[in-house]
Amino acid sequence: MITRRDQNHSGLEELRAVRREFCALIWAVGIFGAFCNILMLSGPLYMLQVYDRVLSSRSVETLVALTLLLGFLYGIMGLLDFTRGRVLARIGARFQSKLDRRVFDAAISQTARGDGSRAKTALADVETIQRVVMSPAPNALFDLPWTPVFLIGISIFHPWLGYLSAAGGAMLILIAFLNQKLSRAPQERANMSSYNAALIGEKLRSEAEMVQSLGMQEHAYGRWQAMRAKSLNTQVVLSDLVGGFGTLTKTFRLFLQSAMLGLGAYLAILGELSPGAMIAGSILMGRALAPIELAIGHWANFQRAHRSWWNLAQLLTAAPPNEARTQLPVPKAKLDVQSVTLIPPGQSQATLRLVNFTVKPGEALGVIGQSGAGKSTLARALTASWRPAGGKIRLDGAALEQYAPEHLGEYIGHLPQRVQLFDGTIAENIARLSLQIDSEKVVAAAKKADAHNMILQQPNGYETQLSSTGSMLSGGQIQRIGLARALYSNPVLLVLDEPNSNLDHQGEEALNNAIRGMKADGRSVVVMAHRPSAIKECDTLLMLEAGSVKAFGPRDDVLRNVVRNHSDISRSQSVGGVR
Repeated sequence: MITRRDQNHSGLEELRAVRREFCALIWAVGIFGAFCNILMLSGPLYMLQVYDRVLSSRSVETLVALTLLLGFLYGIMGLLDFTRGRVLARIGARFQSKLDRRVFDAAISQTARGDGSRAKTALADVETIQRVVMSPAPNALFDLPWTPVFLIGISIFHPWLGYLSAAGGAMLILIAFLNQKLSRAPQERANMSSYNAALIGEKLRSEAEMVQSLGMQEHAYGRWQAMRAKSLNTQVVLSDLVGGFGTLTKTFRLFLQSAMLGLGAYLAILGELSPGAMIAGSILMGRALAPIELAIGHWANFQRAHRSWWNLAQLLTAAPPNEARTQLPVPKAKLDVQSVTLIPPGQSQATLRLVNFTVKPGEALGVIGQSGAGKSTLARALTASWRPAGGKIRLDGAALEQYAPEHLGEYIGHLPQRVQLFDGTIAENIARLSLQIDSEKVVAAAKKADAHNMILQQPNGYETQLSSTGSMLSGGQIQRIGLARALYSNPVLLVLDEPNSNLDHQGEEALNNAIRGMKADGRSVVVMAHRPSAIKECDTLLMLEAGSVKAFGPRDDVLRNVVRNHSDISRSQSVGGVR
């Protein structure tokens, strides 16, 4: 039986390895905390001396000396407390800095493979842990071991005071346990409902144009409001529960302090305790129980950090780090797909089965078939987004996994079925968000995609700002910029998934020119196509049916043998590819 611990062993080890890097700083925080807690005894000792010595001797000089000494000791304590807070802040910042790249890569990798459930909150999980580390919450953990020390100190004044303090501490711990036990399920429901409400709100906002044009605004609001109301209700229930325990803790602690004074006064009346010890015991008890109350107050933060830690462990286990690979030379444009079987992430049934074909340099392959035949799945496999369950995909003899991902992205250009642009300029989008933009390569890629003149017509040319949530560009213009982005690295293989779905006649001609240019340069192209004009420049065709190869060979032979409307396709190509 595989336990949760076994399943997340790899990810946990990664996180623990990062945590071990800060052991020296964590020890420093513990040492500072130890001195802070020792110096906390200054207050009770001061009160003990004032009530038992100064008041009886009426010595102003002694009072001034004790007060100056107390001020000095409290100053040192404040400096140490401030220092350990600064150290914790830097531990949190460095923890996030160490994990940001690894978690970012893992989130991108898992999402690209179609398993983005954990990746959605991955970066936020790192930030959650970082915020908890930088908060006062860890101080409570460092101070808790000193609670028994203070309780022993109280017991020295009188055993009954120690018993009362220990009983009060146990009661506070019981309240904390009940809080954690009873609030766990409401906390999970509140988080889930809040997440779902935010998710549907973001989706509706991103599709605002469609919502408004179809008159869906009222219905969309009703659906979002229902999710929002559910989220609010669960948050209110959780707030009531946690708030109730918080109030109970505070009330009981205040009562406990008064009870300590009352018990001390009773013992003082009996002559078993001095007034100074009574006051000092009350102060010590407050200090002893303060970490418990602080831990209870930050319990929700601890829970969030714990949940984030496990989420990260699961993500890092599912997406192990890329191993260092020997950098291979720039490959030739020969693509071999050998008995590839692919099962999409999260599914049990293969969508590609034993697919075989070869694309030679200077050739273009068209992949056709009905919707659901496996064309987009094949595109994801060719770009290494999804890994085959069986078989190999080789580029110039080397399997795709033998190339480092950053290099493979330069060798294989990809135009996905749904082109998404990012916040930034047109040039930055074509340059794949590079911080060091090569203007010559940007313009050259735009010209290959026949998008140069179109870009120059924009308000600021290549410096026109685009938005991921919407822009003034048409679908065809976005697709041509996406094609330029795919060509930016001068790839040896170009994978086009429904590249002309939004193109007009001029855009389709530009696409065919780009394919011709790739072939003339000795590079290869794979086109996933529905529309006949997309396969105009293809030399060979691969027809998929239910994930299997139905036909493969020269374009005209495949069309003649398996496509019923061959004459219609030929006629459309003779008039420029218009369907």
